[in-house]
Amino acid sequence: MSDNLLYKLRSGKPLKFLYMIKGYMKLCIPDCFFVWYREKYLQSVANRDDWDYINDRVNYYVRLEGERNLPTNDIHDKRSAYYVFLDTVSAFKTSTFHKAYYFDLKDVIRWFGHHFRIGYIPGDVYFTPQFPAIVKSRLLSLDNQNSVILKLDKLRHFMFVKDSKSFAEKKNQAIFRGKIRSSRIREAFIRRYFGSSICDCGVVGKNEGCPDEWMVPKKTIREHLDYKFIMALEGNDVASNLKWVMSSNSIAVMTRPTCETWFMEGRLIPNYHYIEIKDDLSDLEERLNYYISHQDEAQLIIKHAHEFVAQFFDDRRECIISLLVMEKYLKVTRQID
Repeated sequence: MSDNLLYKLRSGKPLKFLYMIKGYMKLCIPDCFFVWYREKYLQSVANRDDWDYINDRVNYYVRLEGERNLPTNDIHDKRSAYYVFLDTVSAFKTSTFHKAYYFDLKDVIRWFGHHFRIGYIPGDVYFTPQFPAIVKSRLLSLDNQNSVILKLDKLRHFMFVKDSKSFAEKKNQAIFRGKIRSSRIREAFIRRYFGSSICDCGVVGKNEGCPDEWMVPKKTIREHLDYKFIMALEGNDVASNLKWVMSSNSIAVMTRPTCETWFMEGRLIPNYHYIEIKDDLSDLEERLNYYISHQDEAQLIIKHAHEFVAQFFDDRRECIISLLVMEKYLKVTRQID
């Protein structure tokens, strides 16, 4: 199937301007409607057959226990990759940081009201906040309780694909296209495997500070699906392509993740949901050749990956979990009973 020009221009990713238009249109609905409807919307949750599952995910995203006071001072600290915000929700505007983060927060907080104070750090968060804060990503460490995960930047991160090509039909190679700026693992990967027969890899973007020969044309998502293996290497935080790769009939290949998002990367099992390679990348060729020769095991990984991503397809349940995460955050920070 040939890709049309619009698909190629956006590399197969969703149209952002449509998402922005939808976000602005939703602003026409008064927030008081959502505040009024919240209790009714959530009252039957405990009677759902999947309540234990919902509760488990809420507690996974919010690891704060007991009661915690937020600092009394307001914080507005804009960095290149993230924004540290501590203030009332009403102080966070569309112009404060990237608009996608504004609309994604708005989708949840409007059910509670904009007078609440929250810690909010949109962007690529690769540290643990000093106070309870809502984030897109958090470190996979024991001491990350202050990082409360919400489904943020979801247009970019939570997209899935329908892959009509079987694993057996695909090329016996791994593919990587991406930026390497600020990513040690990506630069090390390109340095080691650029030009190798096992990997079709290269750098895309601008001002990447790499040798010119590493720069290659972009490939669309559909073109990625021609390969048996797709590299999912962390950038500033998580690998943003991991979700759609795991929904395809290709296999994600990566080192053990160090960060996680709403996708719960911390619950992924190596060589069950994805192919794990060593941190020094030295066993990549060996691992790929193994699964090229053992396609029955490769198919099992694809099956398990599909089962994992399927849990995020229920939009109503995703909304309920988001609301319960925010409710628990506001309870822990002593703002609602």
